[in-house]
Amino acid sequence: MNENPNRDEHSRRNPAGELHAQFRATRADFERQLEARRMQFEKTNERIKAKSGRNLLGAIGIGIVLGGLLLLSLLVNKDLFMLFAAVLLGISAVELATALQAMGRRVPRIPTAIATVLAVPAAYFYGIGAALLVALGGAVVVTLWRWVEIKREYHATADVSLRKDFLAAVFVQAYVTVLGSFAVALVAKPDGQWWTLAFLIIVVSVDTGAYVSGLNFGKHPMAPKISPKKTWEGFAGAALAAIIAATLLSIFMIGQPWWFGLVLGPILLVTATLGDLGESHIKRTIGVKDMSSWLAGHGGFLDRLDSILPSALVTFVIYSLVVH
Repeated sequence: MNENPNRDEHSRRNPAGELHAQFRATRADFERQLEARRMQFEKTNERIKAKSGRNLLGAIGIGIVLGGLLLLSLLVNKDLFMLFAAVLLGISAVELATALQAMGRRVPRIPTAIATVLAVPAAYFYGIGAALLVALGGAVVVTLWRWVEIKREYHATADVSLRKDFLAAVFVQAYVTVLGSFAVALVAKPDGQWWTLAFLIIVVSVDTGAYVSGLNFGKHPMAPKISPKKTWEGFAGAALAAIIAATLLSIFMIGQPWWFGLVLGPILLVTATLGDLGESHIKRTIGVKDMSSWLAGHGGFLDRLDSILPSALVTFVIYSLVVH
């Protein structure tokens, strides 16, 4: 028996209204599901962040952007790599100079950035020797700049030491400018862009392998006083990823026999791991968690280059021995 014939009659006479109501109900259900997925993802991301110390969503986004710019600079016109490297290294040098202020060291940032940027075209067009000269000259200019600051009583601190500030300036130039210049000099070599891309992929594989393996199986800390979240299980995953990536890239990218990857992979595994641990030690010595907070999920630019910088030097040496 129909208890409300008027309502049924109205529904038959107003099909558009009924369709609109169904649409609103479907949309509301979709929004509820979307919100539930978002909350589930945020909980998962928080668990990952608590275990690994990394914002997964931010890390993926920044990684895609930087990776796209890198590929553009290497595969379209490798001269563009100079611009890419100059920006990354210049910002990284400023980050390190700024972080050293926590130790009472003053490394003027303007001449530091200028010296680092100038070293990039020097390395690209004239080789690593020219970049070394620019870096050394940069350290001298930075020190003179600091001497003028002290004489004019700018940025006065309780611990004013020109000698210590000079050593800090040399450290910034050696760690960021010189090591970064090896990657630039390598790109300038014949087929150097492929070697550079290969070693970067291997380093990223090391980082990814360590991250995934450590997140799922990590129990035994590798260097608890330096980097508490690094584990031996993560290192094993990094080793496997490095060997697989290096073997494939040796065959298909840099024109070497398959066994060359069995040598290159472990070497870059060591340099990438030591670079990561070395930067962690620097940050602990300075007393900062990240070099900066400019990159969501990554910390600073230098936090992303820590494994790359020493690996660039070693790859440049290997290229020089194998190709020439």
